[in-house]
Amino acid sequence: MKSRYEVFVSRDSFKFNAAHFIAYKGFRERLHGHNYRVSVRIEGPVGNDGYVIDFGDIKRAARDVCNRLNERFLVPMRSDVITIEVGDAQVKMVCEDGTRFAFPLADCVLLDIVHSSAEELAAFVCMQLREVLPVLHERCVVALEVGVAEAPNQEARYRIDL
Repeated sequence: MKSRYEVFVSRDSFKFNAAHFIAYKGFRERLHGHNYRVSVRIEGPVGNDGYVIDFGDIKRAARDVCNRLNERFLVPMRSDVITIEVGDAQVKMVCEDGTRFAFPLADCVLLDIVHSSAEELAAFVCMQLREVLPVLHERCVVALEVGVAEAPNQEARYRIDL
């Protein structure tokens, strides 16, 4: 049987502050924000150099993804209850209940998700890390897991087998 190891990284720099609201059929939260924290867990074999993956690679990639989300309004572009119009300088949103929002485009991050929940954000961050870390394949990593906490002891995790 082949041995597999797990590495886990959670740093103070793996964070982003963002505003959002959840909306689904018949419901819309008030606009609010969180101080999100991200963690990364990687599973795979140890290479000849003694690493599953260099911690530095994980740290750089996670910080970069968090920086792209930091101090933004999270726009769930695939929402089925929010009509979203992206202009040259503004994002306009009309919710199912008739509530209207307009944000400067520069203050938004347009995400390919349905809801801006911690669960979908964990999946989004996980997929972003998979894209920016080709070393995962090179190192024969078998699983990547990302946690997104929106408050202490309140975290969602998403895991993919590679």
